[in-house]
Order: sequence, then structure tokens, then C-alpha cells
Amino acid sequence: MFIKQLYTGCISEAAYYIESDGIAAIVDPMRDIEEYLVLAKERNATIKYIFETHFHADFVSGHLDLAAATGATIVYGPLTNTKFPVHVAKDGELFPIGKLQMEVVHTPGHTLESSCFLLKDETGKDRAIFTGDTLFVGDVGRPDLAQKGNEITVEDLAGMMYDSLQSKIIPLADDVTVYPAHGAGSSCGKNIGPETYSTIGEQKQTNYALQPQTKDEFIKAVTDGLTAPPQYFPINAMINKEGYESLDAVLEKGLQPLPVAVFKERSNEENTIVLDTRNASTFTAGFLPGSVSIGLDGRFAEWAGSLLPFDKKMILVTEKGKEKETIVRLARVGFDKIEGYLDGGFEAWQSANEPIDMVIDVDADELAMDIPFDQNLVILDVRKESEYANGHIKDAINIPLTDLTDPGSMADLDDKHNIYVHCAGGYRSVIASSLLKKQGIHNIRNVVGGWSKIKELPDKFSIEKDGQNIEQPAANAE
Repeated sequence: MFIKQLYTGCISEAAYYIESDGIAAIVDPMRDIEEYLVLAKERNATIKYIFETHFHADFVSGHLDLAAATGATIVYGPLTNTKFPVHVAKDGELFPIGKLQMEVVHTPGHTLESSCFLLKDETGKDRAIFTGDTLFVGDVGRPDLAQKGNEITVEDLAGMMYDSLQSKIIPLADDVTVYPAHGAGSSCGKNIGPETYSTIGEQKQTNYALQPQTKDEFIKAVTDGLTAPPQYFPINAMINKEGYESLDAVLEKGLQPLPVAVFKERSNEENTIVLDTRNASTFTAGFLPGSVSIGLDGRFAEWAGSLLPFDKKMILVTEKGKEKETIVRLARVGFDKIEGYLDGGFEAWQSANEPIDMVIDVDADELAMDIPFDQNLVILDVRKESEYANGHIKDAINIPLTDLTDPGSMADLDDKHNIYVHCAGGYRSVIASSLLKKQGIHNIRNVVGGWSKIKELPDKFSIEKDGQNIEQPAANAE
């Protein structure tokens, strides 16, 4: 028996390679399938099955490309309806993988078709369960992602989740390994733990969702505190259900070097987004006017999916050599209208004496010095509402980054203001600054290091938490 977790950190996604006697299966593959093909070749194995735990909302699965490359059968659980050929398995159906068997365990709750896959060894003993978004380490999948057209409520799905856990998960032996589809940082759960695998026994002890409770208590616990899912979730779920263009085709279109003159012409076309994926500090020093910054060095694909439209064409400004990585990571969340990149990068644009824009970087010390003397100073905090409530500069305006795609959210901002933008560490504030610039608000300063640096100067800022002033200690207090 060979099991390997293949974890993609930038979107907190785990796929799995399972093999016995030269026969392999993949659970929840990413759209870029090369890693699975290489692993199977290295191990002299044949990929026979592609097990999908559900229609993923947070990434585009590689099931279609992988099936085309290997001839493997795509397996979904009961209640699945797709526009491409799959094997819709029955609850309890078994699939042989060499000396092993994989049992389908239908666990509706996250979605209606959600299923886990229980791996049994050659003796029939339960060894591991691939839980998808049904069970995470410390959490369970959110029950508010029902696809449009299903007349079902969040509470209905949460109730189904309770029944699934009680009847299918909790009865498993404590030593069964739990392999979920996501780790910490994923928006598919409320509070997923940092580990990427666990055991049934550990989860029975520590996971709030597996503690003794009534169904009503469970529904309240699971649904309380749910924030709105990212805008791209229903788009990705539909792509996974209906099918998509191959990644090779997306790369062929996207990997087109565009000379400066051509890039400039394309950038002025209606319904075209210019996306700059260089890191934040490089972007603020100089960029193409009107371009949007989302750096590859952060949760790139997640923010792209949350902020950018899927129905517009996209052209790229990247660090040299990062063009393919950028396109692959965009394709993971469903972007397929990428039509080329700036040949020679930003340096070529500069060399051609084309106009550039910039954002002034300031440190937290400079912000503190400016506050008492600048009547037009506005502090824009683009962290989540929960982060803001947990501590913020007094009188700072909170507009979460995801809201800045709506021009109406900027109604209270004007170029007469000196706007200082900050987030937690500096990644989101640069994205926000680029969005503000794109909307015609240019008098912006980016606070380098964000809240993490502001907190290091407790004697220089007036801080509020939950609407209350926090008494600040002296600078040299122990």
C-alpha cells in the first residue's frame, strides 16, 4: 500500500495518490495533472480511477484532463449529475485498487453529492478515509454552497451533515487515518486546523462537530459565524460539473509574448484586465497605469478568483520566467481567457518610455507622525471585518479588500484625502491600492508591514477593539 498526499499550499488543497500492485487512483486532482502522471510513471503504475469527493467550489479539478491522459474512470458518489461521462457510484460500492478496495461512503451535507472514500487493506480492515470537504482537521465543510436550482436551505444541508457524521464517520475505528481535501486557510470551512491529516480518534476528541450534541445544536454550531463564500465558488463548482477547456489549450493561448506596442493596444481594449503578478514591493515602485496587482508570493489564485471578473480577457505582466506558473495558477480557479503576457516584462515597458504609475510606500512610524498634523488624512484598513473588530487604529475606515471591487464602496473616498492603506502584513494593501488607482483615486500611501508593524508601536497609535479604546502601555513597559 502506498499513499501520498500532494498538497498545494496557495489554495490549501490536498489531492491523494493511492497505489497497490501497480494500480493507482487519484482523489480530488488539481487541474495541473503533471505531478500525478510523473509519479505513476516513476512507480511503474497505471492510474485506473479518479475519485471525486464532490463538485469542488474553490478550484477546478483535473478530472477531465487526467481521464483523457490515462483512460481512468471518473467516480462520483450518489446524486451526481454531470455533462460528461462519469461512473456515479452507489453508497457502499467497492472499487479494487490492486490488493486494496475503496468503498464509496455517501455523506451529503457540504453538498448533496458529497462522498468520502474509505480505503480497506488486503484483509478488509479500514485503513484511511478520504473525506473531501465533509470532515477537516478540527472542522467540517460549510453547508451553504448548494448549487443554484436546488431548493434546499443551509439548515437542511447542515442537518444532512449531522446525519452523515453520526451514521458514517463517528462509527469508524479510532485508528482510521483522516485525509481531508483542505488545510488551514481554505474558505471551505470556518476554522480548519493547521494539520493536513489526522485520525478518527483524534477528531472525536478535538473536533467540535463530532462532540455529543443534538441535531439542532450541531446546526447552530456549524452555521454560526459563516462569512460569505468567495465570489468564484459557484463559478468553479459549475465548471467542475459542466466541463472545461484543457489546461494545454489555456496555456497555448496564454503563453503568447506580446511586444510593448501590441500589449499597449490590447490593454486599452474594452473588457480587458491587465494583471501584474510581481511581488508587492516591486509593483509599488512602478507599474502600468490601470493594472491590478496580485502577487504570486501570496494566496494568488484565491485572491484572483475573489476579485477579478471571469468574463473578461486578461493579459499579464509577470516576473521573467513566471509566465507559465501564473497561467497555471489562474487556471486552477477557472480563468481561461488569458491572451498573452508583456514580452520583456515591466522593464521592456520602461525602456519604451511608456507612462508608468506608482504607489508611495511609507512605514508605520511615518503614518504615526502624519496623523496629528494632516486634516485630510484617511486611514483605510482593508482587512476582514473580524480582523478590524479585534483591533484597529482609532477612526480608521474599514473596507474589506473583497468589497473594493464595487466602486460604490469607495463613495467616501476622494483624491482630496491623503489615503493611507494598510492590511495585516502588506500583501492585501497593495492589491487594494491598485484597485483604488484603477478607480481613479491616486492620492494613496501604502503602509508597509501593515497592522503587524503598527502593533509594534503601541505608544504612537490610538487603538480601538470592539468599539472601545485600548489603553496603550508606555513604549518601554515590560
